[in-house]
Order: sequence, then C-alpha cells, then structure tokens
Amino acid sequence: MNSLSVMIVDDSATTVQKLSSIMETLGHRIAGTCDTGKKAFEEYSRLEPDLVTMDITMPDMDGITATREILSAHPDALIVMVTSHGQRQVVIDAVEAGAKNYILKPFNRTKVEEAIEKVREKYPSL
Repeated sequence: MNSLSVMIVDDSATTVQKLSSIMETLGHRIAGTCDTGKKAFEEYSRLEPDLVTMDITMPDMDGITATREILSAHPDALIVMVTSHGQRQVVIDAVEAGAKNYILKPFNRTKVEEAIEKVREKYPSL
C-alpha cells in the first residue's frame, strides 16, 4: 500500500491528534491540519494532499460546504467525512457534496483503515 499525503480538517485538537497518530501508524504522512472549513479550502491548493479527512461541524465554514468549495476548484480531490452525527441525512448530504466515504466518531484504527481502503478501491490511482 502506497503512503498517502493527508490533510486533516477538524476543530477538535484531540480528534486531529488521534487521526494524525492513526494515519502515521498506517504509514501515511500528514500534509497539514486545519481547524475550519475556510482554512481547509485555502490550504488545499498549497498542500495538494492525496486525501482529506473533513469534520462536518466546524466554525467559519462547515465541512459539507468546504467539501463543495474544494471540489469546485479541485474536482479530483478525495475527501472522507469524519462525523459524530449518526444521522442518515447528514451522511447523504456529505456524499451529495462529493465526499468519497465517511468515518463515524468515535473511530479507531480499523474504521479509518477500512474507510481509506474503500476509497482506494474506487480510485485505484490513490
């Protein structure tokens, strides 16, 4: 499995730390982190990550809007939503916005690895 460059977007420092640790354990590199959707949109072009993990509920710009904005400028972006919302409609909204998969909080290494693998199955060049 190839190492990925990952941008983590979440307003919770604890979540960023946990996701960073899991990604590094899986052999991936953290390209950068952002705590708002607006920063994620601004940083995406500079960081050019292979994959983005995107929280849904954040200040400034929510993750669904940020996903739409990133994909409008970078149609090939691969974004995986990370959400504590078990609500079906939120997940549907995220996928309709262009998310390639999602991870429900609380998550662990296995859930993160499975979500990445599903994206890799759909996008073999990853």
